[in-house]
Amino acid sequence: MNPVVVGIAVGAFLAFMSFQFGVWGFLGSLIFMAVGAVLGRAVQGQIDLRRVWEALLGRRSSS
Repeated sequence: MNPVVVGIAVGAFLAFMSFQFGVWGFLGSLIFMAVGAVLGRAVQGQIDLRRVWEALLGRRSSS
């Protein structure tokens, strides 16, 4: 899909959530979209969640 079309669809969804459910609906949808993006990248193999978790805990450096 064209990135412009995806951007328009995401913007329309976020606008609907903010108008329908207010600020909390907007923020909730942003959080769920971010979690979905991270999980999607993990499934594709672009992010290793175990290494990210270890870096957050300080067991491994990010470099």
